[in-house]
Amino acid sequence: MRSRLLPALALTGVVLAPSAFAEPPADLADKLNAHGGQPLPIEAIDDSPVPGLYEVRLRGGNTLYSDADGQYLIVGDLYENAEDGMVNLTEQAANQRRKALVDAVPEDQRVVYKPAGKVKARLTVFTDPTCPYCHKLHAEMSQLNDMGIEVDYLAFPRMGPNSDAARQLAKVWCADNRSEAMSAAFRGDEVEAPKSCDATIASQYRLGVESGIQGTPAIIFPDGKMVPGYLPAKRLAAMLDVNADGDS
Repeated sequence: MRSRLLPALALTGVVLAPSAFAEPPADLADKLNAHGGQPLPIEAIDDSPVPGLYEVRLRGGNTLYSDADGQYLIVGDLYENAEDGMVNLTEQAANQRRKALVDAVPEDQRVVYKPAGKVKARLTVFTDPTCPYCHKLHAEMSQLNDMGIEVDYLAFPRMGPNSDAARQLAKVWCADNRSEAMSAAFRGDEVEAPKSCDATIASQYRLGVESGIQGTPAIIFPDGKMVPGYLPAKRLAAMLDVNADGDS
């Protein structure tokens, strides 16, 4: 029987009662790909808060839900109608996974712009110096630092790990002073770096893809929430509960 693909799920008016989680069937991935057509790029399958429904995460960050037989698929976000309002459980789980991935990157593999004084909050930004909106965000770096916001850059060359942007980013990561080198790259200056060094551009690009990033800048908040694209410094500060004077 052909699988039936159901529309996006929003459990409006339905309260999801707590239930005992069940392990996904070991052969669910095979069942999902048993009906012909293009195989699903499955990254992982986990349980969900809904009995009999399993979370299927795809490479690239998308999520869908399946029954135990892989016959019925639900595409879209799963919501809980909680006492305080609707809670997007799909987004919540994605944020937690993204936070764990980003937090695992050590500081010595980042390009860090620290405030001169106390750090009130930190943003992680996947960036590419050939991206116009990355330029716009970088132009506000001093303003962000003055408000006590640290910005850590990770590399995400938009055209892939073998692109000219990736090679430019590799020079930044290999430079003695990465923050100065990154600013030089944004200015369009030539970045001097050793001819041979171990840059982590390809692995950071893969990390970005695994985190659901599709473009730059991609701004990651401390709780793992991702905002794609440029936001003004003052708007970012407000979202971090940091005011324009740097007090939180």
